[in-house]
Amino acid sequence: MGQDNDGMAKGLIAGFIAGSIVGAVIALLYAPKAGKELRADLKEKTGDLMEDAQDYVNRAKSNAVDVVNEGKRKAATLVDDARRKADTLLGDAERVINSARGKTEGTKNS
Repeated sequence: MGQDNDGMAKGLIAGFIAGSIVGAVIALLYAPKAGKELRADLKEKTGDLMEDAQDYVNRAKSNAVDVVNEGKRKAATLVDDARRKADTLLGDAERVINSARGKTEGTKNS
């Protein structure tokens, strides 16, 4: 992943967490509950949000690993293809050189 993608992913995660926390706090503050209940609810919601955020991070890491592995596989395929093409070009160049040598030696002997 590029640096721009890393920054965007971090921004999305931070935005997700911040938005969830703000939404939960607003919902709890408008609910008619005692202070003790409100604090308990806030603690529970915070724990739930942290679990959700951790799940999101784990999925993001898994996806990143999959993307990196796919990139490595494609790179290996490209290297193999390039190696085969280079071998073919070298073989063609060698045939051209040998042909030119044969023609040159044939004109020297004439």
